[in-house]
Amino acid sequence: MTEAAVGYHCPECVAEGRSQVRVARSPFGGRIDTRSSVTLTLIGVCVVLFGLEYVSGVNSALERFGSWPVGIALLGEQWRLLSAMFLHVSLLHLLFNMYVLYLLGPQLERLFGHTRFLALYLVAGFGGSVASYWFSDPRTVSAGASGAIFGLMAALVVAGHALKADITQVLVLIGINLVLGFVVGGIDWRAHLGGLVVGGVAAAILAYAPRPQRTLVQSAGLVALVLLLAGAAYLRTDALQQQFQHLLGG
Repeated sequence: MTEAAVGYHCPECVAEGRSQVRVARSPFGGRIDTRSSVTLTLIGVCVVLFGLEYVSGVNSALERFGSWPVGIALLGEQWRLLSAMFLHVSLLHLLFNMYVLYLLGPQLERLFGHTRFLALYLVAGFGGSVASYWFSDPRTVSAGASGAIFGLMAALVVAGHALKADITQVLVLIGINLVLGFVVGGIDWRAHLGGLVVGGVAAAILAYAPRPQRTLVQSAGLVALVLLLAGAAYLRTDALQQQFQHLLGG
């Protein structure tokens, strides 16, 4: 028997009662609770990594782990497409991205659920990295969560449209930040656009998947999107290897 607030309960009764408790689900099928655990974890990871960057030297860390097309294509360092998503070039860069993540993350985490939100963030960030890889000067080094952040903005638009909510403010926010990306020097607008497009597509896969096969369609759609991005990265690698063939001894 298990002691309760009033009297005792048999273990079988307690187990049966727990099994009948409904798990809270987001509008798009994800499991949720009141905590924004994924958002806070992502912020924590980026802050800790920037601290390590600062200790080792920001420029040195970016050269070793940032998105550097020559390193990706000629040295086989494809992991840079992922590591660059969690690094930042300055404290201001970090603070801006983390502030927007803090504002948007909890809303999207409640809409999509923890796991789907994390997948959305990572896929959008990867999309931003691939776009930067494709369209940046091969000699440049870039980094930042901006691709993922723009993906979250697009996701909020898609989710709002699916739920018939007012998305005007989000569209204005996207427009302002896109303009800043072209006007202010040193900003990788390619990653912004890539993250925006891929984040929107990923959110559409999650939001508009048919309810009866929702999880299957969402999973298959995101996997297909990642494979498409990986294929684009492969094509860019092949093009750069041919461009710099003389450096490879070919």
